[in-house]
Amino acid sequence: MTVEIYRDAWGIPHLRADSAEELARAQGRTTAIDRAWQLEAERHRSQGTSAAFLGAEAVAWDRFARQARLDDTARRCFAALERRDPETAEWVVAYVDGVNAGLAEGARRAPEFAATGLTPGRWEPWSPLGVWLGTHILFAGFPAKLWREEVVRLLGAEAVQLFAMDGPGTSGSNGWLVSGERTVTGRPVIAGDPHRFIEDPGVYQQIRLACPEFDVVGLAVPGVPGIAHFGHTGTVAWAITNAMADYQDLYRERLRRSGGIEALDPDGVWRPAAHHVEQVEVAGADSVEVEVIETARGPLVIGGTGAEESLSLRYPPRVTGDLGFSALLPLLRARRVADVDRAFDRWAEPVNVVQAADTEGGVLHRVPVRSHHNRTRVVPAWEPGHAWQGWHEMPRSGLDDGIAVMANQRGPAAPLGIEFAPPHRATRIRQLLEGQPPGPAAGKRTWSAQDMAALHMDTHLASAEALLDRVAALDEGLRPEAVALREQLLGWDRRMEAESTEAAAYAAVRGAVVRRLATHPALAVLADPPAYPEVFLPWLALIPRVAFALENLLNAEELYGIDRDAVVRAAVEEVAEGWTPRTWGDTHRLAPWRALTGSSYDEPGLSGDHDCVLCTSAVPGLTDLSTRGPAARYVWDLADRENSLWVVPFGADGVPGAPHHRDQLPLWLKGDLAPVTTDWNQLTKETHDE
Repeated sequence: MTVEIYRDAWGIPHLRADSAEELARAQGRTTAIDRAWQLEAERHRSQGTSAAFLGAEAVAWDRFARQARLDDTARRCFAALERRDPETAEWVVAYVDGVNAGLAEGARRAPEFAATGLTPGRWEPWSPLGVWLGTHILFAGFPAKLWREEVVRLLGAEAVQLFAMDGPGTSGSNGWLVSGERTVTGRPVIAGDPHRFIEDPGVYQQIRLACPEFDVVGLAVPGVPGIAHFGHTGTVAWAITNAMADYQDLYRERLRRSGGIEALDPDGVWRPAAHHVEQVEVAGADSVEVEVIETARGPLVIGGTGAEESLSLRYPPRVTGDLGFSALLPLLRARRVADVDRAFDRWAEPVNVVQAADTEGGVLHRVPVRSHHNRTRVVPAWEPGHAWQGWHEMPRSGLDDGIAVMANQRGPAAPLGIEFAPPHRATRIRQLLEGQPPGPAAGKRTWSAQDMAALHMDTHLASAEALLDRVAALDEGLRPEAVALREQLLGWDRRMEAESTEAAAYAAVRGAVVRRLATHPALAVLADPPAYPEVFLPWLALIPRVAFALENLLNAEELYGIDRDAVVRAAVEEVAEGWTPRTWGDTHRLAPWRALTGSSYDEPGLSGDHDCVLCTSAVPGLTDLSTRGPAARYVWDLADRENSLWVVPFGADGVPGAPHHRDQLPLWLKGDLAPVTTDWNQLTKETHDE
């Protein structure tokens, strides 16, 4: 078999082979060479073995991974894949063989292995499924149910809606599809940017996969074969956004010891629960014992025998043995929208909105989902009526005046979820698309692929209105410096630009308001979360919850007797008294996650904010540092794939100091995009073997 590896000017791998299986092997090997540290860190996370080389700070995740049975679920799903779809199972094995073939070379390039003493291990056939599951198990934000339980317990059920905003632990995206009637070529364009925790190396890998069956460019998940989320085959392209669907349940369990461990089922019968103990090895410390219990609902992720409260998690792959990997090869082979549609019939995890278009003018906007009715809170396992009752029908939506926009707002996925992102990003994208392209394209009525970069970078913050309206009402009694600050805020254009002093002033006042609301006795009762595992605490922290629900809290007719005008006045006075002029980018800086916390860089300042199209999320009231944002940007042109564009926050190579480790960062910061090069003659051949 012949395998050819090429690189473009950005070091992005373009792989060509004689078969899909050989191509998968080449993808695995190339990814291992470029991303060995990332692959091994993710494999260990899925197994719950990362503390063995990262130390005590990784114990909380490892404990969760063991209790949630991530590795065992991956094994189950692969075994089911072998039975249901042996072709895809063999293709996954080929990818794993490639990873194992490339890990040693990749580890020699990556300094993290020497720094931690980690030796590359061996990938198993189910390892890619484990990586996928570990990456997405918290994607639907089931810990938000724990938050709602606390809100109901301490403030009452009516308070849940006050805090019903996109929480700090979830991920989202912008995605839009423009039909040919609105483009200069007469063919559709798909564009967007997934919002995830920004990681170094990045969570998406730009890649091209070509063999006699297909030739696809797209964004792969390192450790997983194929191109799942964002791809362009030349004749059809697709992209996804988070549907914000609720498809994971938490059950409050009643347990007892009777020889073994038993759990009370809804029919009133105590039945045995699976039970064993595992040891989590910890670098530099004693190992930690983890009790693993699984009832008929699912594995316990909180509590255990003798605990005051025990909660089990029921999630679809654990129940069905299906992670949706059978969609991956059909996606690569897709030629038309109908092919993408059929491929996503096999999708399972996570629940995404899909947008697709082809060169023949076909378009698609759909939500592949399997969900159930236990939505908002923890439910009692021993009561009937909380069992799963099948799956939702798949919602679909057409284009509205040639445009489809999904930015995690209520839309076609509304029947599937509880909490959605505020509508500001989706509304703003539609407003911009319904107008005229900006910059050099201004004055014409149709859009090109190159025009889309301006939408990615839009910084208008519509959610600022709630706070600014209250600032405007402070018309007397302010000290002179507070008056000056008020006038500065009211004259602001509401754009969160990195160089804006007004944006920095707004953020400072907003943070002060958040802190004052969070410490008010009416809400401070939520400040001390229950003694839940550390991995769930981001969903239970009060300041982030107040920060992301601030618009609701300020607009509510009444807020538990809190004088919000007085809170805003005090915040303006506080900021004005100690204000040192600065720009938003001085404090709103990139703060990527790295498995080795000791490695850091002097990261740049950012434009944007949580509710901007340029969604660079900080946690107002706590920090201006941004840990979440566009993990990639893409523009898929259906008129000519060579006109497509993409960028990632850092680069194609995961090795610190390598030429292509951070070479795309300047593009990402400015909103520029790299061209998608598909002419093999313009690429540099790296190797020709086998």
